[in-house]
Amino acid sequence: MRLLVIDTATQALSVALLEDGAPIGRHHEIVGRGHAEALLPAIAALPDGGRADAIAVDVGPGSFTGVRIGIAAARALALAWALPLHGYSAPSIIAASAARQHQGDDPIIVTITGGHGELFWQPFTSDGMTATSPVQSTPITLLADQISAPIIYGTGAEALVTARGAGAALTLYPDAADYPLIANLPPLSSMPLYGRGADAKTIAERVAS
Repeated sequence: MRLLVIDTATQALSVALLEDGAPIGRHHEIVGRGHAEALLPAIAALPDGGRADAIAVDVGPGSFTGVRIGIAAARALALAWALPLHGYSAPSIIAASAARQHQGDDPIIVTITGGHGELFWQPFTSDGMTATSPVQSTPITLLADQISAPIIYGTGAEALVTARGAGAALTLYPDAADYPLIANLPPLSSMPLYGRGADAKTIAERVAS
């Protein structure tokens, strides 16, 4: 079985084509806000143009625009190719990746840059497989007083460690090729997980404001 994995929830653009759980093609780069231009060419460059038997997409939280771009592309391809589609969360794939190098019984704290001086964050068990509380969005200055774990993981790790003045930061971005690490977790719907109110306003909201 082939699975196309699409991940644009953070500054990384990451796609992978998996066959029976093993990557046979991948593309991973830090693009900042260039997902819209780079995503479809990255998929097209995969073996067989990324054609698969199913699609998985990162539904966030993370970059509001990035999450929407990834989900829109995944939905369009699923419709065009008549494929099943499911989602997974950005913190879950980062936690699973972090677990490969995490030592001891301390929880794995995953952080994701959220904008407005806030971080999305979620704690996981030391094996990275179980979230112990829901995703939260907290100002970095407040979070610095709440989190005491010696190592912080994720895209917001450096910012949090700098704010609290202690600990180690390991910056990790979601990598589509790591999807097999979370393949046994319950799948999510393809609805976006924004973590808080959307940053972008609709035209009507802009007029009203």
